[in-house]
Amino acid sequence: MSYQDTASALKILRLVQEHAPKVPVIVRTIDDSEMEKLRAAGATEVVPEAIEGSLMLASHALALVGVPMRRVIRVVQDQRDARYGLLRGYFHGADDDTADDLQTARLLSVTLPAAAASIGQTLADQALHAVGVSVVSVRRATGAVTQPDEALVLGAGDTLVLSGLPEPLALAEGKLLGRA
Repeated sequence: MSYQDTASALKILRLVQEHAPKVPVIVRTIDDSEMEKLRAAGATEVVPEAIEGSLMLASHALALVGVPMRRVIRVVQDQRDARYGLLRGYFHGADDDTADDLQTARLLSVTLPAAAASIGQTLADQALHAVGVSVVSVRRATGAVTQPDEALVLGAGDTLVLSGLPEPLALAEGKLLGRA
């Protein structure tokens, strides 16, 4: 649940506790000033926006001044582990893929810049299925979301949501952008 007003969140938590006490409730708050009050009222987890925003700002700043990405990810993971018991150990860095993870299908969003090789071509022209990738959806530059259609002509600013294994996804991204 997400409320700007702690009083409203507390009211909803009370209702959930009365009617469905076993249902886990995750609450988003502006900051952590009311965290203990929300947990005491039944929140399974409390996610403060200010902290998440600060973690993102800090990680970008560290990366921009040359701190190795592995270290940046570790610092952010340590902070999240300290705050979110529910997810302890589940914030993995991009370089933490195990052999099993590399054989698990995932999603990838690719936004086409104006200079992309695929601009003006159809989805069929891309033959992404040939490398083992499927297009799940397309968000047009206008913001409209459409189902993929082989006749769809790609334009600058379109975002394609792709599904596949990591290596084929990288090949598909390269093809779409002109790096292949």
